[in-house]
Amino acid sequence: MKKETKKKELAAALRYKQKEDKAPVVVASGQGELAQKIKEIAQEHKIPVYQDEALAKTLVKLGVQVEIPPELYAAVAQVLVYVYQLDQKAGK
Repeated sequence: MKKETKKKELAAALRYKQKEDKAPVVVASGQGELAQKIKEIAQEHKIPVYQDEALAKTLVKLGVQVEIPPELYAAVAQVLVYVYQLDQKAGK
């Protein structure tokens, strides 16, 4: 009999202040209940949520208050483009 494994929910929050940060910074990350809370807070504050399980897994491993390493620039750039496009549609 095959045992069903339930994937733990993952979430990471990024900050990127172009004039202050050299690279995007992980400001929150977690799994399970903490991941759910991070997503709830994002929704409450109308912060866009981007779904990428592999990237979330990597960001959670980095920890918080850590700049993303250069090898993640391309993946995180996709997130920033997504947010930028949403802002453009919203007229921000």
